[in-house]
Amino acid sequence: MTNLISAEGLKKLCEEYDQLWKVERPKIVQGVADAAAEGDRSENAEYIYGKKRLREIDRKLKHLGSRLKVLKTAVPPVNPKVVSFGCWVSYEDEEGEERCYQLVGPDEIDVGSGRISIDSPVGQALLHKKLDDEATIRKPGGESVVYITGISGTRPA
Repeated sequence: MTNLISAEGLKKLCEEYDQLWKVERPKIVQGVADAAAEGDRSENAEYIYGKKRLREIDRKLKHLGSRLKVLKTAVPPVNPKVVSFGCWVSYEDEEGEERCYQLVGPDEIDVGSGRISIDSPVGQALLHKKLDDEATIRKPGGESVVYITGISGTRPA
């Protein structure tokens, strides 16, 4: 797993960690304490749900904490000549369909906004390619050949 992240992605992870640690967790801890004070915990839904939610938050905090320790901020190239971390890559598939993705670390994946992992099969196929190069993407249904039509340091218009 790649330990690279953009400055924007790192900021979002830090904000999520702080939100969980400083806001969500104290609120749930207080709710559990209040529910426990009401008496019988075995049938107290608020207490049971609160403990479950607290475990989920603690798991997420542990995961985020361990990732934040190993992540390295990478600056995307301004005028890239080859596909690398942070680049926006446009390509055309065999059916003539155009797609555009930014290659990011696994902590920043958001396919809906065009961000895919550099470790994904598509990311690996595009990595180190140049403009007009051919790339072979391995999919469960077979291979697909695509042609690189653009490489940019910023999202194309």
